[in-house]
Amino acid sequence: MNRFSWMRATSVAEAVRLHTVMDDAQFLAGGTNLVDLMRENVMRPAALIDISRLPLRDIEPTPDGGLRIGALVSNSALAWDARVRERYPMLAQAILAGASAQIRNAATLGGNLLQRTRCLYFYDPATSCNKRAPGSGCAALDGVNRMHAIFGASEHCIATHPSDMCVALAALDASVHVAGRQGARTLPFDSLHRLPGQTPHRETALDPEALITAIELPIEGYARHSTYLKVRDRQSYAFALVSVALGLHVEDGAIRALGCALGGVAHKPWRDREAEAQLIGCAADDTHAHARFADTIVARADPRPGNAFKVELARRAIVRAFERALAPQPAQDAEENEA
Repeated sequence: MNRFSWMRATSVAEAVRLHTVMDDAQFLAGGTNLVDLMRENVMRPAALIDISRLPLRDIEPTPDGGLRIGALVSNSALAWDARVRERYPMLAQAILAGASAQIRNAATLGGNLLQRTRCLYFYDPATSCNKRAPGSGCAALDGVNRMHAIFGASEHCIATHPSDMCVALAALDASVHVAGRQGARTLPFDSLHRLPGQTPHRETALDPEALITAIELPIEGYARHSTYLKVRDRQSYAFALVSVALGLHVEDGAIRALGCALGGVAHKPWRDREAEAQLIGCAADDTHAHARFADTIVARADPRPGNAFKVELARRAIVRAFERALAPQPAQDAEENEA
């Protein structure tokens, strides 16, 4: 690990200012991803700005009936919050499906959103990786790419985003509150993460000094009909091969609204809103409509030889997610998701 300077911010404004004036700085909260990357010499920041004591740990209702969640709320606190479990169960399930209990206790909401890919080549400084070293190439293209993207990739990067929480937030149409040099702004969750294109090292739409301060959940949480289904190599502490966050609003037996996001398949949580629109008005229990929806989504996949199995896996996972979301049974904790 390289030498670095460390300072503690006492306010959001000070954190942004320090990042602006410091060269090659990084914000540090739980550190569950950043510290690992520093130990592996994947990231070598010259300065760390400790934001762990900023007043961003509240979960509070919004005027329109949603929830505002501070960026420093721990993953565990968020997953076990009674309001989240009751009104946004797929979010609680997604969080509990990720990492270990110890890591969830330390990890924060903001850090989860900004965690970096677990691509093997990104973590190995001896290999070529455009995300780690722009212009060096992508060893995963013709290498071991079983865990990599089947949607939205480019010739420069086929890495996937590792978060479970982000998949649920994408399906819920959350919004992101950000503080930066130009003041505060809010952006749709879909706009936070970028596809790799020619610049895979630019992973989000945020300016370097921007600080996520909160996530806002809308009033619609799909409490009655939702699920988070994670397919992985082992039940505990494994990243998704494919995951599905699905929420349905059903009235008079028909689908009136839905959110469906896939994880483990793209550089960001993957949504196909055109396919979603085709389900509006369909009978909720129409299994043929569910299958058509899944077929429409996976028809746009572009896999590599090592991960072509993900296409059929994603199709089946989507269909299974409909079964789970519509099943007349109590909400399940994420630990009960199938491996």
